[in-house]
Amino acid sequence: MKISDLLDSTNVIPDLSADSKEDAINNLVDTLASRLDNETIAAVRKAVMEREGIMSTGVGKGLAIPHGKSRHLSETYAAFGKLRNPVNYDSIDGEPVVILFLLVGPESQNSIHIKMLSRISRLLNSSSFREKLLNSNSIQTIIELFQSEEEHFVRI
Repeated sequence: MKISDLLDSTNVIPDLSADSKEDAINNLVDTLASRLDNETIAAVRKAVMEREGIMSTGVGKGLAIPHGKSRHLSETYAAFGKLRNPVNYDSIDGEPVVILFLLVGPESQNSIHIKMLSRISRLLNSSSFREKLLNSNSIQTIIELFQSEEEHFVRI
């Protein structure tokens, strides 16, 4: 599995509108509604918010990687958003967030979840890749950027 395998036209938002961290996370979770039932969406939202309550997933450099695990999930899901206007996210560097990558998966797949989080972090840690994402306003271009950036990665 690659990060780009999890992205499509339903879960990439190149112009995400949000007024707060919670609003941004909720908007990303909502992109999964076409794939998951209401009970699962509620469980995913709760898991991500609980994880956020432990420690902010704002990792610095304008990035956040909200994530969580739930027994209600049987596979891994993701969503990507580029905020129209930066939001305060309680990031480790104190800076607002512009790019968010949501990752949620089954409680039973802890190893895969950690590997996927690591890959997302490595990809988004590249300043040139972040710059390309920030300059992209099309869903397809964003997906293609992830595909291109992951070409040299082994599938998880």
